Amino acid sequence: MASKQSGDSMLDELRSKLAGSLEFIYPDIDTQYLATQLIETMGLDKECHRPGDHQNNWDEAEVLLITYADTIRDNGKPDEKPLVTLHRFLEEKLKDSISSVHILPFFPYSSDDGFSVMDYLAVNESHGDWDDIRRVAKEFRLMSDLVINHMSARSRWFDNFKKRIDPGKDYFFEASPEDDLSAVVRPRTSPLLTEVQTEDGVRHVWCTFSEDQVDLNFKNPQVLLEFVNIIRQYMEVGVEIFRLDAVAFLWKEVGTPCIHLQQTHEIIKVLRLLIEHRNPSAVIITETNVPNRENLTYFGNANEAHVIYNFSLPPLVIYTLISGDCRHLKTWLMSMPPAQMGTTYLNFIASHDGVGLRPTDGLLNEEEKGQLVGAMQQFGGRVTFRRAREGFDKPYEINISLYDAMKGTIEGGADKWQLQRFVCAHAIMLGLEGIPAFYIHSLLGSENDYAKLENTGRNRSINRSQWDINQLQEQLENKFSHHSKVYQQLTELIAIRRRQPAFHPNATQFTLHLGLQIFGFWRQSMRRDQSIFCIYNISPETQQVALSDINLIGTDHWHDLISGMKIEDQSGSLTLTPYQTLWLSNK
Repeated sequence: MASKQSGDSMLDELRSKLAGSLEFIYPDIDTQYLATQLIETMGLDKECHRPGDHQNNWDEAEVLLITYADTIRDNGKPDEKPLVTLHRFLEEKLKDSISSVHILPFFPYSSDDGFSVMDYLAVNESHGDWDDIRRVAKEFRLMSDLVINHMSARSRWFDNFKKRIDPGKDYFFEASPEDDLSAVVRPRTSPLLTEVQTEDGVRHVWCTFSEDQVDLNFKNPQVLLEFVNIIRQYMEVGVEIFRLDAVAFLWKEVGTPCIHLQQTHEIIKVLRLLIEHRNPSAVIITETNVPNRENLTYFGNANEAHVIYNFSLPPLVIYTLISGDCRHLKTWLMSMPPAQMGTTYLNFIASHDGVGLRPTDGLLNEEEKGQLVGAMQQFGGRVTFRRAREGFDKPYEINISLYDAMKGTIEGGADKWQLQRFVCAHAIMLGLEGIPAFYIHSLLGSENDYAKLENTGRNRSINRSQWDINQLQEQLENKFSHHSKVYQQLTELIAIRRRQPAFHPNATQFTLHLGLQIFGFWRQSMRRDQSIFCIYNISPETQQVALSDINLIGTDHWHDLISGMKIEDQSGSLTLTPYQTLWLSNK
C-alpha cells in the first residue's frame, strides 16, 4: 500500500508541475485534464521514475557522433540497407571512440535531407527499418531528431489540412497577408506565408524555412499530444537523447518576433518532465542557432534543456585558427557561465548544417565576419543568406567542409598546415567544458563535395557527402592518405580525453592568458585530484610559452598526455610547433 500511495503521490506531483506550465500555454482550457492526457499518452503510471535533481547523465567518456543514416553505403552489396552498413562501420571503427550516435532524420521525407518529415512514426524504407534502429540503440546511446517546428507539405497531416479533416485540420499555423509580420525573425529569404487551396477556400500557412516545411500549430493542444505520443514511441525503440530541431520558432504570436516566446520555453519544460519521468537518464538537447545570450536561456532554471549546442564555437574556432589570433575565442570563453550540474554544453565545430554566423553577433565585428566569409569562399565554400529585419539579405551560414575550412589563413591563403590546423581545432573542442560532438565527415577528413552541390543546387550539400564503405576502408588503411591521418590522430585524442576525470563535461574551467597566438584554459576534476592545462598554438609559427605563466603546482609531477613529455624544470619554457596541442596533467 505504501508504494501505491508513493506512486499516486508522484503522479499527482507531476500533474501539478505540468499544469503549472500548461496554464501559461493554454489559459482557456482545463489544464488538469490536459496534464492527465499527457501523462497517459506518455504511458506513465505509478511505476514511473522520479528524476534526480541536478543529475549529470554523462561523464568524461561521453563522445557523440553526428551522421546521416545513409552517409556510408556498401555499393558492393546493393541490397544492404545503409543503417546496416552504418552499424557495421560503427562496430568496426568507432566502438572504442564514441558513446552516443545522432542519426539525423531517418524518416520518410520530401526535402531538406530529412528535415521535411512526412511520417514521424516510420523509418525511411531506403535506409532500413525500426529493427536496425534498435540494433544501434543497443550498442550506443541513440540521439534522434524531434522535428517539432514544421512538417512536410506532402505529409498525411497536411493533406488532411487541405481536405479539412482530422487528424491535421487544425495542425498547421495560419496567418493573413494583411497581418503585420515585420518583426518576425527569419533564418531564410523565402516568403514567410504560402498560399494553399483547401476544401473551404484559400488559406495562408506559415513557413519559417521553406514552402515544403509548414509550421505546426501548437496553439492546438492536440498537436502537443501528438508529439508526446511520438516521443513515447521513440523511447520504446531505444532513443535516449532528443534533439528539438528549430525549437526557438515553435510558438507564434502575430506582432512579435515569433522566436524565443515564453510559451516555447514552457512547452520544453512540459516535454522534459514527461521524458525524464519515463527515463531519468534521457536527455533533451535544444537546437537554437541564435546569438549566444539568447541560446543560454534554453537551460531555463535547469528545467528546460539538459544540453544546449555551443553554436558560437564553430565560427570562433575557425576564425581563431585562420587569423592566428585567439582574443575573441578567449573573450567568449570567459563570458560563458559554468553550466549547472544536470546541464552542460554540446561542443561541436562541424555538423550537417553550415557554420552559423548569427552566433557571432556581439563577438566578431562586421569586418571580421567579412574576413571569415571571404576566406571560406577562397577555400571553396559557399554562403547562405537570410532576410534581416532591415529588409535586406545578410550572410547567415557558411557552407564548407571543416577540413577545407582549415586550408590556410586570412593573410596567406592556402598553406602546408591544413592537417595540423584541423587537428588543433578538434583538440580545442575536446578539452572544453561540455560534451564533444564529431560530425562523421570530420572524423573522416571529407572534403567539399562539389558534385553533390551541383547535383542538388543546395549549398548545404557541399558538406553532406556519401562514402562507399569499401573505398572508405581503403583510404583509412592507406597511412599516406589524409583521411587515415585524420582518423588516427582524432581517435587517439578521443581515447586520451575519455580517460581524464578533469575532462568531465562539468569539471571546473578557467581561461588562461598566454598572448594572442596561444590559446589556453585549465580544467580541474570535480574531486580536485586532477588538473589539466590545455595549451594550443593557434598560429603557423613556432611559439614559446614560459612555464611561469602557466603556474603549475610545483609539488606535482606534470606531463603531456599527448606526447608523453615530462616537465622536469618548471623554470623553463615550452616550445610549441605550429598548431601543436599540449594537455599538461598532474595525474
